[in-house]
Amino acid sequence: MGKIRHLILKEIRHILRDPRSLFIAIMMPILMTMLYGYAINLDIKNIGLAVLDYDRTVESRELIGRFYNSGYFIESQAEPDMADPELVLKSESASAVLIIRSGLAKAMATQAEYQLGMLIDGSDANTSAAVSGYGNIILMQFLKEQMPPGTEIPGINISQQIMYNPDLKSSHFFVPGLIGVILMMISALLTSMTIAREKETGTMEQLLTSPVKPQQIIIGKVIPYIGLAVLDGLLVLLFAVFYFGVPFAGSTFLMFAFGILYVVAALALGILISTLVKTQQVAMMLALVITVLPSVMLSGFIFEIKNMPEMLQWLAHIVPTTYFILIIRGIMLKGSGLDVLWPQAAALIVLTIALLGIASTKFKRRIG
Repeated sequence: MGKIRHLILKEIRHILRDPRSLFIAIMMPILMTMLYGYAINLDIKNIGLAVLDYDRTVESRELIGRFYNSGYFIESQAEPDMADPELVLKSESASAVLIIRSGLAKAMATQAEYQLGMLIDGSDANTSAAVSGYGNIILMQFLKEQMPPGTEIPGINISQQIMYNPDLKSSHFFVPGLIGVILMMISALLTSMTIAREKETGTMEQLLTSPVKPQQIIIGKVIPYIGLAVLDGLLVLLFAVFYFGVPFAGSTFLMFAFGILYVVAALALGILISTLVKTQQVAMMLALVITVLPSVMLSGFIFEIKNMPEMLQWLAHIVPTTYFILIIRGIMLKGSGLDVLWPQAAALIVLTIALLGIASTKFKRRIG
């Protein structure tokens, strides 16, 4: 027993002498509990709804009010274009467009047949199914309350058109987002480990004594991994298109350009991680914590950001994957161009420049 006690004490000392690993071991379960507890919300609410009201009557305004006061729908971030209502869906400003043709009030008064129109963004199968169900329920409740007791409910219904994913296949929603998560994880993980390996093996000192500047070390380390990450992204993209049948409706050039930009952001994050650790093991654990949890939980990959607490929504806006997922889904499923995706593109560029600047400065200070 004495020998075992000494071994136990020895291992405890080893653990206590590695505060970074101890910090990760303790904080990772806490972070996972907090993120899963707050971010996982299967109630689909705060659905962006744009409305085109051609009837412009008291009845149509009351119906619109019922949608917005239901607790499920909120006003869209942008006004729908009457000439092209689909544009508000492509820009991610709304998940659906309700079109009220002229004649709603007349149909309610005469109990005539009448159809409302609704364009639904089908790129998220769960949200589109919820929009369809909520819309029909709200309309039926509205008609029951508006008609006198004992009066037959008029034949008014919603004609729904599912855009971009008419079959509501979940793979069309998840697989493009998965590309973003994989690229972030692999790029940051590989970069952080390769520089940590130089420190662990003692070869970083040899590099520093050679006639090579810190910026050149960073460039020399990053460029091979840009090529590897792009190859990974291309393989996953081909697999998504030809195996899962995910459509690719947009520009290949835009996809490639934004993919490079996103990879650079992930690699910069990996360099930043490498400045904080000394061993490959700690680099791997830290990279997984910093990339996988936010990319999966906070980016909109699975759960709607609008349904999260406000603090987590703010955190989501500093996660590069948040913007890349919108970009890749927009390009692949909707054929969106730069005219629609420029806000996400601008945010991704700013984050990439910031990460590169912080990582480069931190790296030069540490090796100095």
